[in-house]
Amino acid sequence: MTVRLGSLLRITVLLAAVLSLPALWPRMQAEHPGPVVLIMDGEEVADQARFTDRTFLQAMQEYRSLGVEGVALYEQSVRNWVNRGLLTYHPANTLQLVYPNAQIRPGWFYLTGPQAFLEAIVARWSIPIEKVVIGTQPWLATPVNVEFFPAGYDRALARELKAQGFYIAARPFDHPYRKYDVELIPPEADVVVFAGLDVLGYKDNLEAVAVGLEGKPIAWIEGTPQRGFAQLAQTLPVKRLFSIRPEWQDKLTPAETADKFVLAARERGHQLLYLRPYRQPGDTQQFLTILKRDLERSGVPIGEPTARDFDPSPLRYMAFLGIAAGLALLAIGLPAPFGIPVAVLLVLFALGVARGDAAPLLAAMVFPALGFLERQLSGLRLWLAAVLYSLAGVVFLAALGSTPQSVLGLDPFRGVSLTLVVPPLLVALSFLPTDYKPALNFLYNYQFKLGEVAIVLVGLAVVALAVLRRGNDAAPSIVPEWELQLRAFLQDVMVRPRFKEIFAHALAPMALLLPWPTWMRNALLVLVAVGMGSILNTFSHYHTPLSISFFRVLNGILIGLLLGLVGVWVFRRLREWWLR
Repeated sequence: MTVRLGSLLRITVLLAAVLSLPALWPRMQAEHPGPVVLIMDGEEVADQARFTDRTFLQAMQEYRSLGVEGVALYEQSVRNWVNRGLLTYHPANTLQLVYPNAQIRPGWFYLTGPQAFLEAIVARWSIPIEKVVIGTQPWLATPVNVEFFPAGYDRALARELKAQGFYIAARPFDHPYRKYDVELIPPEADVVVFAGLDVLGYKDNLEAVAVGLEGKPIAWIEGTPQRGFAQLAQTLPVKRLFSIRPEWQDKLTPAETADKFVLAARERGHQLLYLRPYRQPGDTQQFLTILKRDLERSGVPIGEPTARDFDPSPLRYMAFLGIAAGLALLAIGLPAPFGIPVAVLLVLFALGVARGDAAPLLAAMVFPALGFLERQLSGLRLWLAAVLYSLAGVVFLAALGSTPQSVLGLDPFRGVSLTLVVPPLLVALSFLPTDYKPALNFLYNYQFKLGEVAIVLVGLAVVALAVLRRGNDAAPSIVPEWELQLRAFLQDVMVRPRFKEIFAHALAPMALLLPWPTWMRNALLVLVAVGMGSILNTFSHYHTPLSISFFRVLNGILIGLLLGLVGVWVFRRLREWWLR
């Protein structure tokens, strides 16, 4: 009965995977890399232009020759306009020195300039303002220090840049006393990049901001989540933006910085590359030259970004059937009486962690372990079964989890770390014998060999190192220089696979083709399960194009399997030599 049920469930998984596969096509059509636009930070350009005695437009034309077609224009503050000589601003005490006989209110602040320009600025503020005449000149008086209040954009510059064909990113900044029923960005803007950790108008004025932006796309900045962005993204188009903080860029060579931007465009779906010049013009020129060249080599066109939107296919619902069948396979495959309780516990756990996205998380936790339950298989067929089950889980995860919001990174996969932790635990549980007392006695009386102990210690050290280095922010002291160079080399010649997957696929032939004691073989297979979980983990990064994730996994399989087969050959030769 169990055998028939298992066969029926396997067929169900296969059919569900085949039927769910076309549901990935809409996403694949929408997530092709590029076109990308190179956007230079406007404030940095202005500083360099002043330093080199050039105009802003001259500096931008020079950058344009190196591939830069975009510029970010910041909303100016009152102080900016004062520094540029367009406004005059005084607190009461200094203005009293200039006009000693004038009726000036102590503690107030006074502003004057071209009247039309001045009135357009103060129309943005919700503070008390009085019009007064001091000397022969009209002034605006306010009890609030407005030196750092938002005061609009350089509209003449925006018009000239747009006339020359530049892509303009508007950078407004928020303030407690600003209004939202006035012009928020210049009409020439092509995209809006919010400054700080909150979007404009957070949290009480988001509806007014959504209307005021008039359908302009907003930029999702990787690594800088901004409160209120998700609400605006419900009604406004979104484009992914990648930038590097200036203090970090100063520590990188131009080539290293260019590599990071190319990787973001090619493998993480970014369309807006937000650039800052180096302190030395020569470094900036080298950086832009390398960036433009490597984007062309990677097949990423430079141009105006297009909207990435798609309608998820209804075929994705077939994945629910496949996940249910996989969960049932797990329940009947685990030793009694663990199967059903563990399956129920996983469902409850997934619902608690991911709520409405529980099904993709279940696929990521269950399917990497299913191949190891196929005990009728031996040798590399067991490894192949584990890979195929993992890829079936990938289809279900991607079919259900791929939405425009998740691909943009607005709705990330929940429970990423569980994809690496739960599968090896399930595999370890599957090795528990039904009659555990004799197994415990055998383990207690087992005579360990020194070589086995050494191998176990090496394995534990490798696992510990992998845990310490999880994520992208591992300490440089943990990652040796030779490995950093190897990563860079692999990234240049291919889609770089994850080292966890290379390690696991290399370990599989070593575990399955060599004469280990049963307990050691099982321990090695638990480590292999970490790599199978990493396959699902790779695809759980929805913002990475499916094609990139596929080739990352494929390269990991091919490289790892090749290394593992070489390791088996070397081990056998050494063993033969030792036993002579």
